[in-house]
Amino acid sequence: MELALIIRPYRPDDLDAVIELFLLAIRETASRDYSPAQVAAWAQADRDIWKARRSSKPTWVAEVDQTVAGLTDLEADGHIDMMYVHPRFGGRGVGKALLSAAQSRALEEGIGRLYSEVSITARPFFERMGFTVVEPETVLRNGQVFTRFKMEKTLGQNSHTGSTQGRPANPSL
Repeated sequence: MELALIIRPYRPDDLDAVIELFLLAIRETASRDYSPAQVAAWAQADRDIWKARRSSKPTWVAEVDQTVAGLTDLEADGHIDMMYVHPRFGGRGVGKALLSAAQSRALEEGIGRLYSEVSITARPFFERMGFTVVEPETVLRNGQVFTRFKMEKTLGQNSHTGSTQGRPANPSL
């Protein structure tokens, strides 16, 4: 069944829904690849920081039947800080549609490369979307050590976002 998917700009009244989405994506989706202690350390959100970060850069929300199904953003240098998909909508094209929106904006802005720090869970998705691993890295967050991957994609006139099969993305550790 095809989703009635809408990609639109983030609005300030989306804040609580995107925070909830972020927490669910970590607790339900990323928990397959991370320990309970890592999930607890990662699944934290300061509402004031989120509010400031969402308003400081282009951010897109995926909506399905008036439910926030995903979000992504794009910084001026091509950095994707967040890419999260609600567990209920994983593997159904939401991440691909969000990445397509960010990639289109990057091309419009003349940005030649997208990059992100990607979780173990998100790596297969980003690889299907044409990203390659630059290097693995280990980071410390709230007392827990995480493995993640610096990934990038060079953009050009014929850039594509790949297939939609697999797990939703959750890069921002």
